[in-house]
Amino acid sequence: MLLTLDVGNSQIFGGVYDGEDLKMTFRRTSSIRASSDEFGTFFRVTLRENGVEPEKVDMAGICSVVPDAVHSLRNCFRKYFRFEPFILQPGVKTGLRIRYRNPLEVGADKIANAIGALHRFPGRNLLIVDFGTATTLCAVTKDKEYLGGIITPGIGTSMAVLESKTARLPAVEIIRPAEVLGRSTVESIQSGLYFGTLATVRSLAASVTKEHFAKDEPLLIGTGGFARLFQEEHLFDAFVPELALLGLRRAVELSEK
Repeated sequence: MLLTLDVGNSQIFGGVYDGEDLKMTFRRTSSIRASSDEFGTFFRVTLRENGVEPEKVDMAGICSVVPDAVHSLRNCFRKYFRFEPFILQPGVKTGLRIRYRNPLEVGADKIANAIGALHRFPGRNLLIVDFGTATTLCAVTKDKEYLGGIITPGIGTSMAVLESKTARLPAVEIIRPAEVLGRSTVESIQSGLYFGTLATVRSLAASVTKEHFAKDEPLLIGTGGFARLFQEEHLFDAFVPELALLGLRRAVELSEK
C-alpha cells in the first residue's frame, strides 16, 4: 500500500492507496512542527483507526511546501515503516514541461495537482483552482505544459488578517451567506470572504482562458480544503478533493519506471 501526504502550511492531507483504490483519507494540522517520533505515532494510530495495518504500507509519497517538515517525515518512515519515502522534488520524473522562468520555484503541491489532473483528465487543457492557505490557480495544457499560476490569499488567511489587523472586526465562521449584502458586521465579513473569493476566481479563470485557451476552453478543476464551500456555485467542471494525492501516486509510479 502507498501512503500519500500533501504537506501544506496549514494542514497535512493524507491518503492510502491500495493500487488505484483510495482506501482512506485524513487531515492533520501542520501549524505545529512535529518530530519524527510524533509523526510515526500519529500515522500508525491513524492507519489502524481506519482499518489499515501499518505493516501493509510499503511506500510513501510526499509533496511539501514546508521544508522543515520533510526531514522529520523522512526519518519517520525510515524508523517506523522501514523504507525510504519518495519526495516530489526537482529532478524526479513528472512528465511535465515547466514554463516558469525558474522551474524550481513551482511548489511541489502544484506539481502534484498538475500530474493528478492530467492523469484524471487526459487530452484536456486544465485550470486547477486550489483553495488552501492560499487560493491558487494553475494553467496546464493538454500537451503537459505547466504554463504558470496565480497566487492570492486564501479565504482562511484573509479572515485571519482581518481579525489581527483591525481593532473591531471579529473572527467569523467561514460559510456561504444567504445573500450578498450583509446586515451585520459578521454577515458583511462572511459575504466579503465568500463572494469576494468566488468573484476573484471567476474573473481570473476568465482572464487566463482568454489569454491562453481562447481556441480550446479548459476544464476547471476545484480542489483543496475550502473548495467544497463553492460546489453549489457551478464554478468547477470537476471537484477532485484528492487531486494532489492522485498526482503523488502517479509520480511514485513514474519514479519506478
